[in-house]
Amino acid sequence: MAVPGDPPDGTPEGIGGGEDEFRPDDYRSDEYRSDEYRSVVFDEDFVRAARLQEFSAEERMGEHARAVRSRSLWSSGAPRPHTGTPGRAARQGLLLVLLISMAFAVAVYMGLSSPYVPPPPGHAQPLTATVVPLAPTTTVTGGKPADLYAKSPAAEYRVGAAGITLPAVRRTQHFSETQVLTALATAKDYLVQSSLDPDVLGGAASRPVRVLLDPDLLAQFDRSMSSPTGDGQHAATGWLVRFDAATATLADSRVRVSGTLGFEEVSPDVLEVTTDHTFVYTVRGPAAGPGLDSASLFTVRRELRMRFDPDDLVAHRVELLSAYVVAGPQDCSADPAGGFRPLLAGAAATTVGPAVTDPYASGSPRRASGLCGVLAPPPTNAPAGGSASAPADPAASPAADPALDQAADPAVGPAAAPLDLAFWVSPVP
Repeated sequence: MAVPGDPPDGTPEGIGGGEDEFRPDDYRSDEYRSDEYRSVVFDEDFVRAARLQEFSAEERMGEHARAVRSRSLWSSGAPRPHTGTPGRAARQGLLLVLLISMAFAVAVYMGLSSPYVPPPPGHAQPLTATVVPLAPTTTVTGGKPADLYAKSPAAEYRVGAAGITLPAVRRTQHFSETQVLTALATAKDYLVQSSLDPDVLGGAASRPVRVLLDPDLLAQFDRSMSSPTGDGQHAATGWLVRFDAATATLADSRVRVSGTLGFEEVSPDVLEVTTDHTFVYTVRGPAAGPGLDSASLFTVRRELRMRFDPDDLVAHRVELLSAYVVAGPQDCSADPAGGFRPLLAGAAATTVGPAVTDPYASGSPRRASGLCGVLAPPPTNAPAGGSASAPADPAASPAADPALDQAADPAVGPAAAPLDLAFWVSPVP
């Protein structure tokens, strides 16, 4: 009797049958899994892990049905009915791969073309400073501050910050009117703090000036304050006006000031401000008594160049590029890098010279080519309280040299002419 699944004409000869006949489920039996057949029989785990799996007869009856299907690497052990679409695990795996790929692509893009722009490196140039002392040719005259001012060209100067006036403000090609005004106001603040603050003038403070500087200049500024030298970059008096406390102190805090400010756009992101001011102080010795009759005048002409970029304007800070300073009366032997050392009332210096520069005159004064200039009294016919402007060239005025000779004569001292000071600057011989 044939069993279901046997051929219609029975089992052919030569092929095993009967009790030894192989049945599909026999491979599951422990007897079938003998050592004799282990090398050719696949266990259940191997079958479940197969990449290709045969569809059932019912699945193969469908139109355009295939004989086998590919199993996903992420599918679990048991086969699923054929639905024509990937399984849930396959979709999750594909989504995971896509997310990882997108994250990697975004990381590469951000690394190559990041919208973040790092802050630009510091670009402020170091300050270059020239400080020239002016030596008098006669004995320094003393008196009360009010009388000294009244007989000098500073008689018409304004007092303090009122003497630092701003020019008419207009926009430039790349800077708005507000930005230009901010630059000028910051420059004025720097002048006020570095030239008029009593604590700064006396050498007791430097922070009011430091906080207005670009951070790139702070190291140079700190070295100039702690170890000033006349090397052109580390003179304290290039950054600010400071008196040597052992030599002189202010006799009157009402400093007389006059000068100009100007601005110019030098590049699309740099605005330059130039300042040119004369500061006239009254000083006396630190051991002077309460009376003010021993005061004397001390004049400082400062020409500064400042630069501002958009960041400086927002932060209200200055890039001080250069400073040219002449100040007197001082002795040529005095080093003004750390602080000015005025020659006080009754003192005199021996240096003389013919070259002429008037720090009270409008426009840039003639610059001394040496390390010291010469301070001389004005001509004897200078009107009291007027502005005595000396000729630009001594050779153009035959009376120039005789005037110096007269001033050097003790019989014709400072009392013979009003104290209307003019500055004659020349290189030291």
